[in-house]
This record gives sequence, structure tokens and C-alpha cells, in this order.
Amino acid sequence: MLKNTRTRIIRVIFLFLVVIVGVFIALLLFSWTRSIQEDKQLKELSKVLHTIAEEQGPQGVLALSGLQVSDILYGEDGLILLEDDQSSSFYTAAEQQNINVYDKVNRSVVHISTVLESQVSSFMDVVPQQGTGSGIVLSKDGYILTNAHVVGKATSLNVGLYNNQTYSASIVGLDSEDDLAVIKLNSVKDVVLYPAVLGTSEDLKIGQRMIAIGNPFGYDRTMSTGVVSGLNRPVRTSEGTVVMNAIQTDAAIHPGNSGGPLLNTRGEVVGINSAIFTTSSGSSQGLNFAIPVDTAIAVIPDLIKLGKVSRGWLDLACVQLTPQLISYANLSVDKGVLVSEVVKGGFSDKAGIKAGSQKVQYGSSIINLGGDIITAIDGQAITDLNDLYLALLPKKSGDKVSVTVNRKGETITMNVELIERTAQHVSALVR
Repeated sequence: MLKNTRTRIIRVIFLFLVVIVGVFIALLLFSWTRSIQEDKQLKELSKVLHTIAEEQGPQGVLALSGLQVSDILYGEDGLILLEDDQSSSFYTAAEQQNINVYDKVNRSVVHISTVLESQVSSFMDVVPQQGTGSGIVLSKDGYILTNAHVVGKATSLNVGLYNNQTYSASIVGLDSEDDLAVIKLNSVKDVVLYPAVLGTSEDLKIGQRMIAIGNPFGYDRTMSTGVVSGLNRPVRTSEGTVVMNAIQTDAAIHPGNSGGPLLNTRGEVVGINSAIFTTSSGSSQGLNFAIPVDTAIAVIPDLIKLGKVSRGWLDLACVQLTPQLISYANLSVDKGVLVSEVVKGGFSDKAGIKAGSQKVQYGSSIINLGGDIITAIDGQAITDLNDLYLALLPKKSGDKVSVTVNRKGETITMNVELIERTAQHVSALVR
């Protein structure tokens, strides 16, 4: 009897364990199946959301959650979502951003009036000429950045500030090559100045929104907006100088805007408005150009301290390689600049750089084939004329640079002393 009881107890316990194990296995199978289904649903949902994001942008995805977004700002810290609540705001996100930039910067923009060198009229009268432009406040002690063509020929300068007061100013330094100048208020007593924040032009992207503030046709601190429509443009100005690496923008720029700031949406100066591309009227026709602020930052100290900028250049004439030129001359390299001419007895000649000797017609010019091909300056690769310009940009006359050339397949490096760069040297880069 006792033995039968023990057997029944063991059977019950075993059955209980079997049931528990069975339930546990069933739960595992259910959980695994559900996990597979959820993973499949997530993949399908992800595919749908990806399609919506491609067709409608991030706003479309966020709208599915019931969150209406008027704009999304992209930055180094990620995304900033601006909720669309028209009941509590009169402005769109883009409008508010423009307003914020104007409020931040407009007091840093000045109106420059000039009296130019006198001209003789048809009646033999000496008539003073007047001009106008814009400027950017650099410091609280009265230094102002503008274009060289705005103030270069002026016999007197007056600067109008945000407070509707006008003050006399004097030229501190001119850089006609980059169309930049620094002027200074003659007196800053009882004048509160608001220096602009200088950003960088290095990381600009085509399509990035730009804001220009200036004094077109004498209308103080006028604002216009647009985008970066091109970068690294060589532009010949109406004064005959060539601005390298210019920022192309479709923000409206008219006579009087010259010298004013081109701004990013953080209110930082990224360019100095300089040239207007026009066919007849002299007003904006969709192509406007600004000098990169990085160029200005590099020359401002020299302009303030020395009144000019010393730059180095190679005493030779170069030609940019093109597929047609490479094929015609049967060159062994496809990147670099061809040395067409070398100044006889100059630094490049003495260092051993060889010019070409075979004269050919190249566009509207005559060039010499067979010379060295410059491939690097101080170890920095040179693929075209723009690279050559940038490599020599920080150099001064008298500096020595290491020039690497390809000579009929052989790589040779020479140390060359630089001469003083002139506007003609830069002009020769633009054909």
C-alpha cells in the first residue's frame, strides 16, 4: 500500500514537471514567433517610413506621429525641429531666422560716402565725383572692412552708422588685388560700435542660404536673401582686377552693396560683397560675387599694420592642363600646371625650372610646350591653377618654397625664392 502511494506521488510530480517544461517551451515558441513577426513588421514599417522620407522629407515622417513641423535646421549638434504652431507665431521658421540675423548684424553694417578724385567736365569745370558703398565694423575702436574699389580713389570719406550719425574716416590699408580695404573712423568718442562676427568660408556648400546687408542705391542697411550658387569662381571685376575663389550667390546685390557682408544663417560674415555680373544696367541680374571672408581674415592684420599686403609668386608663366592639351602634347601626367615661360635670370630660372620651347596656339594665346609640369608646392599637391594660387596664398615675397615638377617622367624638387605678386599675375590665371 505504501509502495503504491509513493509511486503515485512520483508520477504526479513527474507529470507536474512535464507540464511546467511544456508550458515553458510553449512560451518560448510563442515569444520567438512573436519576435519574428515584430521584426518583420518593423522592417516593413522601416521600408514604408524610408519611402515617405524620400518622397516627403523628414516632415512627412514626423507628421505621421501628429507632430507638425514647419522647418528642420541641420547643424553640428544634430537636428533642431521647429514646431508649426501658427496660433502662437506670426512668422515661419525661415522668416524668424532672417529676422534674428538682421537684428544681430544690421548695426555692424555702415554706409560709406566718398568724394572721389575730381574730373574735368565738358565745360572744363573741375567737378568732384561722389560714390557710395557699404562696410563692416571690425572693432570697437573704429576699424571698418570694405572694398578697395569703394574707397581707393577717395579724397575724403564719411561713414554713416546705425544711429543716423555720420563720421569722417581715413584709409588705413588697401589691397587692390583682392579688392579689400580697411578704413578707420577719425574719432570714436561717444560712439558705440558693434563689431560683426567673422565666420569662415571654408565649409560653405552650394545651396546654403545666404543673407546680404548693405546700402543699395543709398537705402541704408537693406537686406536680401539667396543661396550659394557657386564656389571658387575667378571673377574679373569692373576695375579690371581678378578676385580668386569668389563666392557666387543669387542674393540681390546692387550698386551700394559693395563692401557689405554676406552672412550665413547664424549671422556670421562669410564673404564681402564685391562684384556684380551685368550685361548692361549695372544692377544685379542673378549673378553676384563676394570675396571669401577667409581671404579677408588673412590680409586684415597686414592692412592695419603695414597699409598693404606682401604676397609671393613664382616668376614664371603657367598653363593649366586640359584633356586636349595632355593628348596633343602626349604628356605622362594628367594633373598639374605646365610651365610655359620662365623669366630669364630670375629665381625660378636660377633654381633650375625649365620652360617649354615648342610654340603652339592655345585658344587666343601662344604657349610653349615641353616644359616642366609643377605637381606640388611644399608637398601640397597641385592639380590646377587654383591649387597653385592657394598654395602660394600665405607666402610672402622673399620666402622660399619647395617646387616639385615632373620633367619628362622624372620627378625633381627645387627650392625657389618668390617674387612680389602683382594683379597681373593673378589676372593671367583667368583666360
